[in-house]
Amino acid sequence: MNNLFCYSRPLPAPFDTLKNKKVGVSSKYGDGTQATLSGTVIKAVHAVCQCMNGTSEGAVGVIDHRSVAEYKSSMGADAYHLVVYDSNSGAIMASVYDKNTEVFETYTMNNSGRDGAAVMMALMPVLMNDDEFKEHFDQYYDQFISGFTDLPKATESMGYLCDNAYRRIKDPGCSAHVKVNVDKSGNLMRVSQAQLDSGAFTPTSVVAGEFTIFAKTGPATIKKASIIVEHSDFVGKYEFHARKLNPQEQMLVPKLPEWYIIPQEVVDICKHAQATTGKSMQMRNFLLRGPAGTGKTMGAKAIAAGLHLPYMKYTCSAGTEIFDFIGMIFPDSDSASTGDAQLDQEREILKSMGGINYANVSKLMDLPDLDDMDYDPAGVYLALTGIEKSDATSQECMSIVLDKVTEKVRALSKRDEASQSSGQTYTYVETDFIKALKNGYVIEIQEPSTIVQPGVLVGLNSLLEQSGSITLPTGEVIERHPDAVVVVTTNISYEGCRGMNQSVLDRMSLVRDVELPTPEVMVQRAMSVTGETDEYQVSQMVQVVNDMAEYCRKNSITDGSYGMRSLIDWIVSTQITGDPYQSALYTIISKATADELDRESLISTVLEPIFAPKRRKATA
Repeated sequence: MNNLFCYSRPLPAPFDTLKNKKVGVSSKYGDGTQATLSGTVIKAVHAVCQCMNGTSEGAVGVIDHRSVAEYKSSMGADAYHLVVYDSNSGAIMASVYDKNTEVFETYTMNNSGRDGAAVMMALMPVLMNDDEFKEHFDQYYDQFISGFTDLPKATESMGYLCDNAYRRIKDPGCSAHVKVNVDKSGNLMRVSQAQLDSGAFTPTSVVAGEFTIFAKTGPATIKKASIIVEHSDFVGKYEFHARKLNPQEQMLVPKLPEWYIIPQEVVDICKHAQATTGKSMQMRNFLLRGPAGTGKTMGAKAIAAGLHLPYMKYTCSAGTEIFDFIGMIFPDSDSASTGDAQLDQEREILKSMGGINYANVSKLMDLPDLDDMDYDPAGVYLALTGIEKSDATSQECMSIVLDKVTEKVRALSKRDEASQSSGQTYTYVETDFIKALKNGYVIEIQEPSTIVQPGVLVGLNSLLEQSGSITLPTGEVIERHPDAVVVVTTNISYEGCRGMNQSVLDRMSLVRDVELPTPEVMVQRAMSVTGETDEYQVSQMVQVVNDMAEYCRKNSITDGSYGMRSLIDWIVSTQITGDPYQSALYTIISKATADELDRESLISTVLEPIFAPKRRKATA
């Protein structure tokens, strides 16, 4: 026992700063005394956690009544501790193995030798069979992968784990006793090269990690994401204030599907938006930036659900102009007259151009465009106002242009007395963008980086301010509602995407880079969406998608897309064909790139090592 539980050794992080190794908890198998933290148990638990989330080499597996562990030593670049544990007899075999030279050394476990962390790691499958140990291991794993956000809670969980292991191993009369036989010297029987070569200790199932010495196995089934924000704890929990929505508005509040896993960046945005409500600088503008298929739009909808606000979206394109965000006004009859011959003539010209809208009126008036404003804002300002201003900005120029266009649109839209008596009417078409800002909704602006004119959004900077306003063609002045939230979603890796304007970025309260979800979340989300039940196969597919993303990044393959949508398409196709390799060719591989040589490289380098092609039966 003293060889396995050497309490004189220092504790590893995050417990290395504790002044007392005692924890005020006790295992149900103990006598009620306080638990003592064990460095051996802590290191073994950490090793298993790292295997589970893929941050370290090593593995734990089961043969029958035996379990095996590969523990990556911190003492050498290629040093591994190999352990075989027999739960029937309590016998332990162990060696220190140099993976590079294939040299074996004796594993000695005592005060002056090894601390037994590798042995404890091999005991984990048996220790996990106990409900108390498993419950507190899962709780500790939550803290481990979150970076120990609640250290007291993590310390309590680890206290239970250390006390549970100690009591069950120490007491032969314990109902959940774990038999361990180690002599006083601490010398353990060696694992030999012949045993490795014969496959005597090849695991039949992998609990965590990936074996590279006992066997060449694939990764274990990825542990289900355990830090999950429950929908009931998120939806509607970040309201700015008591606000009654009408039935139409209530219908626009997104309903999150059951399978959707709420990402942390969405929770953070909702927290910031709610916490700054009523302050002089409210956080209301947010940017979600990342590759395709990472859930940016779903994230914007989730933000609206968390804030309990209606959701609207505006999708940009290459030809999007500033005026497209604002709306346009149309006469309901072609025979309308303004009572002014010149205006009537201009209206006819505009009709031939496609109608009275901001873009056409600006062209008719020969007003400067964004290129002119960006190139020479001082010169444009002088031309527009007759006033010299050396420090004029393109935003100031855009504001003047908008005012001039708005004034002209109102003039073109007026009616003379004859038109009024004939019942002539006009219709202003309001965009979702204006509706959202005016009424205090969540508006998602999708892919603004596709806009050819990179300064288009600069014209909206006034509305991105908290007290921003804009004059509509009707003459109405729209002021931004204090509840209005703007979520910009963009993918800078798409071909045709451009960089965001710096003045727009400056007005974003938070900028979050959204990466592909963690493997655990990808597995869980994909299985929920597709109904697939083979968790191991889905985890392999997730590995392929992630490996593909890494390969494309390293080899500058940027003409395609890959991510959650491609993964889901692959799974659904495989459910139809029954052949993951064949389905991959027409889903993830074909989407990744149009280059034939790059596709062949992806197949041989990424796909085939995990999903080999099925052999076709020869036909007569």
